[in-house]
Amino acid sequence: MNLGIMRSFGIAACLGLTATAVLADDSAEQQSTRAASSELLASRVAVGYRISPVELQLRGKNRLLVGLGSYLVNASGACNDCHTHPSFAPGGDPFKGETEIINTAQFLAGGRQFGPITATNITPDENGRPAGLTFEEFEHLMRTGQDEGKILQVMPWNVYGKMTRFDLRAIYEYLSAIPSLPNNPAPGP
Repeated sequence: MNLGIMRSFGIAACLGLTATAVLADDSAEQQSTRAASSELLASRVAVGYRISPVELQLRGKNRLLVGLGSYLVNASGACNDCHTHPSFAPGGDPFKGETEIINTAQFLAGGRQFGPITATNITPDENGRPAGLTFEEFEHLMRTGQDEGKILQVMPWNVYGKMTRFDLRAIYEYLSAIPSLPNNPAPGP
């Protein structure tokens, strides 16, 4: 057995014994809470992968964060409603009683207009950054609503800004894993 494998095995064994010792000191209620939290996170990640309407580029990505990010973007964030125009493919509008089919050709490429304001393309740029933002810039925008010195008037940043840093990181990781698209060529209401 090579030395690298032995070291990895030794570190893993040490971490396992430490975790076992910590768990042994936890009360049954603490262990139950920890297990429920792990199950909740795992279920959200699994749902996130199941409901992502586009193929994901996972190379170099944290798969747990991508799955959770998809859950937050597609199940609870409603990002598609504003950042995809039209939101649904022809024949796939659930508000017309049709089976939902997301408009993957324009998924999160912006274009929804709210009076003089047009929702931004939040797909990755050529460097893989959603809307061209670093994570720090993305987090700042989501928490303050400030974009190039202006306060965003339509996006509910005041709601998303209350999310944990972990959740915002997951959203960012998911958005960095979706296909990059040019700005929507046909914006509209």
